[in-house]
Amino acid sequence: MLNQVTICGRLGRDPELRRLNNGSAVCNLNMATSERWKDKASGEMKEKTEWHRVVIFAGALAEAVERNSKKGDMLLVQGKLQTRKWTDKDGNDKYSTE
Repeated sequence: MLNQVTICGRLGRDPELRRLNNGSAVCNLNMATSERWKDKASGEMKEKTEWHRVVIFAGALAEAVERNSKKGDMLLVQGKLQTRKWTDKDGNDKYSTE
């Protein structure tokens, strides 16, 4: 089986670097991908934007992306999808795919 994703999009905000308890760097990105098309019925141009949460766990790469990237930059990232489960403040189960 294959779990691989490639995203080419723009950063919606500056990368956020944080450190795990063991000191490893982790970088969080919010990336936007868009598609545009001409509506056949109205002839009007339409656009749809999807937002993607990207987490970089490779320490040196995470630091390099945080240091060299900023909001609006176009990036190409490849990796795998992972869904995690967490509980919100009201006790409800939530899921995030990153």
